[in-house]
Amino acid sequence: MAGPGPGETEEGPRPGPRNALTDVEGLRVGNAQDPKVRTGVTVVIPDLPVVAAVDVRGGAPGTINSEALGPGGLIDTLHAVVLAGGSAFGLAAATALVAPLARDGRGFRDWGPTVPLVGGAILFDLLNGGDKSGLGPELYGRLALEAYAAAGTAVPLGKAGAGYGATAGPLEGGLGTASVFDPATGVTIAALVAVNSLGGVTYPDEPAFWAGHLALAGELGEVPPPRAPAGVRFETKRGLGQARFGQNTTIGVVATDAPLDRDGLRRLAAQAQSGLATAIRPVHTLFDGDTMFALSTGRVRPPERADLAIRLGTLAADCTARAVMRGVQAAVRLGEIPCWRERFGGGGG
Repeated sequence: MAGPGPGETEEGPRPGPRNALTDVEGLRVGNAQDPKVRTGVTVVIPDLPVVAAVDVRGGAPGTINSEALGPGGLIDTLHAVVLAGGSAFGLAAATALVAPLARDGRGFRDWGPTVPLVGGAILFDLLNGGDKSGLGPELYGRLALEAYAAAGTAVPLGKAGAGYGATAGPLEGGLGTASVFDPATGVTIAALVAVNSLGGVTYPDEPAFWAGHLALAGELGEVPPPRAPAGVRFETKRGLGQARFGQNTTIGVVATDAPLDRDGLRRLAAQAQSGLATAIRPVHTLFDGDTMFALSTGRVRPPERADLAIRLGTLAADCTARAVMRGVQAAVRLGEIPCWRERFGGGGG
């Protein structure tokens, strides 16, 4: 990050009061999970419609309305974002949310009936040892309604919502969130991710996170630095030879109160994906469908400066990487897969 410009102080970016996506005023988050099935749903509900964009990478994405948000697409506004486990079954969470959103008057109204515009993405958590006998669209429809009813400003870490059944490389994955307030611009940026990656988030056989140097204000606690360079070494979920198509995927949302248009948000989402690349190794593989939505509430008017977009994009990347680490560090063990604290002896924030 560049040093202070004219009129700026030396005070640097810092976490928001909750260190969560809801530090972007006007956004609420709800989570619901089924411990028996080991899966869940997370919803992001804006108080007012938000400008939106999306960036999709990897070889196995599962999304709703991503093409319409893309270049040349009709949609540039969303009324909700849904993140869900369950692979294809989880897509039902996004469609189930349409009815209560319309009932509450949240939707596009120019062509007659209220039509909510919902963006969504899914991850694969079907082989995590849970009881999958109750798996189906009905389950994810129910979880979506529960998450919507629970939406508020508190955002849990670890085993919650879409991150409940997630695994991150050889460790338990989870739901992570982080925020940053930038005194130089008055802008807040925040990220929310469900970390279910093929690649690992730590140096091989070490507690040190790939992106540990980006942690703010002791949010990871006392994590020792890496003992030695990793070189070409990395860890994966089961080893590349045993990975199956689509059994992974990190999905999430990056948001800001800066007034960005769809093109600006598309770039912000792309830079948030760079945050995933900093925190996860390997990432964006054939076996992942990494998807990041970007939202703007437009409530803050930052000062005009030539480097504004670059500054916000860098903060978005760093914030996303921090959210990944926080989600994995907070996750607890559900079954045969170790969690970060268990494998590395506790500690942390």
